[in-house]
Amino acid sequence: MRLIAQKAKRIAAGEKPRVLDLFAGCGGLSLGFLAAGCRIAASIEIDEHAAKSHGTNFHPGDDRHAQTRDITKTPPQTLTNHLQLEHPKRAFDIIVGGPPCQAFARVGRSKLREVANHPEAFRHDPRSKLYINYLSYVDVCHPLALVFENVPDMLNFGGRHNIAEEICEVLSERGYSCVYTLLNSAHYGVPQMRDRAFVLAIRKELTETITLPEPSHWIQLPSGYQGSRAVALKLIRQSNLFTSDRFWISPPKPSRDQPEAISAREAIDDLPRIDARADMDSGRLRRGTRRLNDPILYPVTASLSDFARAMREWPGFEATDSVSDHVIRYLPRDYELFARLKPGDQYPEAYQLAHRLFNEALRKRRSQGELVPVHSQEWHDLRSSIVPPYDATKFPNKWRKMEADKPARTLMAHLGKDSYSHIHYDSNQARTISVREAARLQSFPDGFQFQGTMNPAFRQIGNAVPPLLAKAIASKIVGQITRHSRLSTKPIQQKVKLLDETRASLR
Repeated sequence: MRLIAQKAKRIAAGEKPRVLDLFAGCGGLSLGFLAAGCRIAASIEIDEHAAKSHGTNFHPGDDRHAQTRDITKTPPQTLTNHLQLEHPKRAFDIIVGGPPCQAFARVGRSKLREVANHPEAFRHDPRSKLYINYLSYVDVCHPLALVFENVPDMLNFGGRHNIAEEICEVLSERGYSCVYTLLNSAHYGVPQMRDRAFVLAIRKELTETITLPEPSHWIQLPSGYQGSRAVALKLIRQSNLFTSDRFWISPPKPSRDQPEAISAREAIDDLPRIDARADMDSGRLRRGTRRLNDPILYPVTASLSDFARAMREWPGFEATDSVSDHVIRYLPRDYELFARLKPGDQYPEAYQLAHRLFNEALRKRRSQGELVPVHSQEWHDLRSSIVPPYDATKFPNKWRKMEADKPARTLMAHLGKDSYSHIHYDSNQARTISVREAARLQSFPDGFQFQGTMNPAFRQIGNAVPPLLAKAIASKIVGQITRHSRLSTKPIQQKVKLLDETRASLR
């Protein structure tokens, strides 16, 4: 209690809350909390490129913060010693983070079963237990508040466990007021429809009630998102967790009177054009590693959307006159397909279209006197140069052409392997999105630097919490702990004094 009083007094005096970001990635949560007035004191991240990105953006010039760290092998005292911080119990006011989601997410379970040759291998994936390491840090560091983020399926892990509910039960026993909910980033000014589960907790000495950030934008989420939410919330509905002694809070509802959700066009239309077919023909676009350090000047535009201007002018991450990570994949087989797809088309439509293009090419060859017998080597070579090899009955949303006037669909970590899930809405450009466009759709400012080459950068972006959503959560948390610290410091100190007097009388 004395430690909580000391931290509350520090916040009440106007000091910036100190944040520890666990499983930090490149820093989506960190950026949101920085924008809400916090200081990013430390982070833990095991991926080399993500750790370098985090260090570059939040501790430039200090290589200690860019080093990879495995949370299972890095106890709090080791971390604070290396970074020359105070003892862990005094060094941090807020802990944030989200363990890797692959073990919780249904989209990753088939791969886990394949690897382990076990129908429920995802239950035994060690990543599904990393939240315990998060809680261990909470035990040692005694933060005033914390935020835990993960995929919605964390609420229905294996059809049996609500991990968020279990985390809240543990935290409540350890002195925290807790809630958990589902929030969609499009409701908070992010040009992307992305559902995530959040656990929010604040010390009970400061407050018994936690409030969620109110939405700033309106959108009616597509039916697919509603279905995914229904699956995630299945255990909650079955066990009647909507009672007063549970921790679930329904997400605040946006109002139709609010501004429309930010569209893909508002998010990326001001960025330099990349005509994939012309660049391929000229040799500017070819196979090979895509590095992020070649600057491309912004085009001269008469006006910018409010969102684009915010991404260029984000305090502390202001853009220059150019972007240096506006790079795309080399996909020569598919550029013509991208051009002919309609907005909203997915892989089944692309597959059918590819067969039409193949038949057109086959007729042209034969009209020019080539035989090209069916199932000959020439026939198979021509077909494979036009038709993608994937089964059209599986994973229909593996491909999707974005709709210019709607937010993008969820960006996934597999952007690091392919980006077919986000084909640019502009048929003239006929390509998948660039690294910088993916960053914009996640609401990373243009001055935020990603380390590594194209594939690691895509993966970092796909794994991140959208900074604008993180900022909305952070502003609410910081506002609550600041306000309650000012109100509660004196009562906490009185309780500490009474406790000390009681202990003295017993000696």
